[in-house]
Amino acid sequence: MTSVAAGVAASHPATTRTGIRILEAGGSAADAAVASVLACCVAETVYTGLGGGGFATYFDAATGEVTCLDFFVAVPGLDGDRKAEPMVTIDVFFGGLPQAYSIGGASVAVPGVPAGLGEVHRRWGRLPWRDVVAPAAGLARTGVLLPAAHARSLASCAPALAWGEGAALYQPGGRLLQGDELLFHPGLATAMDVLATDGPEIFYTGPYAALLVDTVQAAGGTIGPADLAGYRVESTVVDCAMLAGHRVLARHDLNRTVDTIGALPADLSRPGRAPGVASALRNTGAQRVGDTTNVSVVDADGNACVITTTLGLGAGIWLPGLGINLNSMLGEGELLTEELVPGRRMASYMCPLVVVGPTGDLVVAAGSAGASRIRTALVDTLLGVLVDGLSVPEAVGRPRFHVVEETVHAEAGYAPAELAELRGAGWQVVQWPDANHYFGGVSAVGLAGAAGDPRRGGVGLLLHP
Repeated sequence: MTSVAAGVAASHPATTRTGIRILEAGGSAADAAVASVLACCVAETVYTGLGGGGFATYFDAATGEVTCLDFFVAVPGLDGDRKAEPMVTIDVFFGGLPQAYSIGGASVAVPGVPAGLGEVHRRWGRLPWRDVVAPAAGLARTGVLLPAAHARSLASCAPALAWGEGAALYQPGGRLLQGDELLFHPGLATAMDVLATDGPEIFYTGPYAALLVDTVQAAGGTIGPADLAGYRVESTVVDCAMLAGHRVLARHDLNRTVDTIGALPADLSRPGRAPGVASALRNTGAQRVGDTTNVSVVDADGNACVITTTLGLGAGIWLPGLGINLNSMLGEGELLTEELVPGRRMASYMCPLVVVGPTGDLVVAAGSAGASRIRTALVDTLLGVLVDGLSVPEAVGRPRFHVVEETVHAEAGYAPAELAELRGAGWQVVQWPDANHYFGGVSAVGLAGAAGDPRRGGVGLLLHP
């Protein structure tokens, strides 16, 4: 029986190579995924960092069990009624239109990335924690080259990322970093070295916790010691839907990705499926930029670990001397879907998933960046692999469409016959002039190969190609 080859897919060459290095050292899928996410926190700071939050989905090949872990950001306020100062409002231009965001100290929610990575390693890791952190610490000492795709994202998000202390890092001398220029964060190597020695607890009950509280409160935020000390990684319910005879398993996200897969039309032949797929994907919410990234790993035993993390846009509040930007989730209006109760997790579009075949074997491990377009990107990729018979690189790289209310936004090169079906069914179609990071950033490892999304500078590698 064919099985998924061991491999890693991510949104930066250094991230992917880190995961492969850990697999070569005998690490599990969890070890490699954790090491890769830590590498993201050095190489992909346009998208994520230790000051953010995320989710993990783990497939145990021996038992067939799927586990989803929530280490997304939590609402602060457990320390009392400290009043937040006003946030800083900025406009980010995306798709040519301004979108309002809020950053600054009051936008910072309780980070979950250190705790989440520690829990993934505790449950499923094989290598010592120090060995898993070491590659990221090495990258932090030298810095990494910024891919051209990341530079384009930086240009979109510069009002947030190049604000305050971030200006010297992302816009030195008043000019934004360009593709293949060095991205370096002074102090981040120190943070990684201490994380390797003292463990994730350093950010919740140790000296870094005190530094985080002082920094956020000085900037007008409300995080206190009880918020950090009380943070816990949570297991979440695993949703399941069928697609082409396969089970798709993931958390219940804000966009209801698994429910959407279950609502796809019965006849998935092309081009006739397009209106039915568009109806399932109809999204009446706001379209946000979303600085997010994903790592997908499969090890030689067939275990899979998919981890998606984000900073939002980043609050522009940096831990002094440590090169760590904090998240801006409380400034993400579309995530404020319910009352902000202290200690409660915030909502998120992130949806790391696995696909299991009829015999219970892993078929695909995938996740995506892209905020409200995450669902779009994942659904189209799975249709490509499971229905259209494409390889993983072909499915990830092909043009996509995304639905906003009654309008279909289609990337350049999208199948004309399907666009004609959409127009015939009454949909308005807007054709984009190129492939664009607006349409998400999938990274996936499956029976038909591994791929990082070219829209985000992604790379997929197999352990033994």
